[in-house]
Amino acid sequence: MTRHTSNSQLVLAVVWIVVCAMLASAFAEPDAAPPPPGKLVDLGDHKLHVSCGGSGSPTVIVEAGLGDFSFDWILVQERIAKSSRICTYDRAGYAWSDPGPKPRTFAQINLELHDALARLGERGPFVLVGHSFGGPVIRNYAAIYPSEVAGMILVDAAFEGLRVGIGGNKTMKLGTDARGLAIPPPHEQMRDADQPAAPKAADPGPARKLDAMYTVLPSSAQAMQLWAEALPGIEDAENSQRQWSSEYFAKWLAASQDGVLGAIPLIVLTRVDGGYDRDLDVTAAELEKERLEGQAMLARLSTNAKHIFLKCGHNMELEDPAGVSSAVSEVINAVKGHARLN
Repeated sequence: MTRHTSNSQLVLAVVWIVVCAMLASAFAEPDAAPPPPGKLVDLGDHKLHVSCGGSGSPTVIVEAGLGDFSFDWILVQERIAKSSRICTYDRAGYAWSDPGPKPRTFAQINLELHDALARLGERGPFVLVGHSFGGPVIRNYAAIYPSEVAGMILVDAAFEGLRVGIGGNKTMKLGTDARGLAIPPPHEQMRDADQPAAPKAADPGPARKLDAMYTVLPSSAQAMQLWAEALPGIEDAENSQRQWSSEYFAKWLAASQDGVLGAIPLIVLTRVDGGYDRDLDVTAAELEKERLEGQAMLARLSTNAKHIFLKCGHNMELEDPAGVSSAVSEVINAVKGHARLN
């Protein structure tokens, strides 16, 4: 009898340990995906998340920065949607968008956005907004689909020759690390080689904390930010994006890009202060000089351009959404009136 009781207790203890382990595992898993605010557009072998709102032509399309998401633009989107149609989206491998074909070249990103907009019935020509890494992406979109681009806003955009930190106190100019690779044609069909690399084992570490700049967003978008940042697939997409962007930057460095956008309305938004205060291999004064020269170069891409400086940091869509929205509206009005920017 005593032996039987001990065995029963042992079994109960084992069951309890298993149950506790299952509960701990469940709570350790990444947060469940919040419902997407937009639509998941089927591109054949993968889906792209696109969120559109408002009405009125021309439609505004936002290309977010590296590691940024569609909902990071909600403060701008809500303003523009009051008078015009505007779409934000998540590149393949970001948030609700499936991993897409590789390599993640500008042309590949452009094809997916182009096809998604077509399947949604969104009609151009569009006003394109590109922030940071999104700036060169939309420049390439205009090169591939010129008839679909009516105007452009470059929001503190990256440019060829921009000096960036590469670890320690070292810097490098974007494009100087190119390997001279031929850029392969884009494709929508997923091949075996396109599958994302297996993510590294997650390090539980401390609980994720929201960066202070995102606290201006609605609470629902803040929750989305924490969820999306933790997804394992984004690193694979970003690594490919960085690698192949160098080939485009090198090509643009090799020849003047002045006037390549023709006379479409273009506004270049630049932060007043580059904020270079670290001990790097180039002085802060030289970094600032190069930054301002590069931003001025962007304003020469069109013969109908305007250069505006905003007193905020790099993430203008969060720090000065009113200023960004004003620039977008100005380009919209110029497109509607077939007018030059003042």
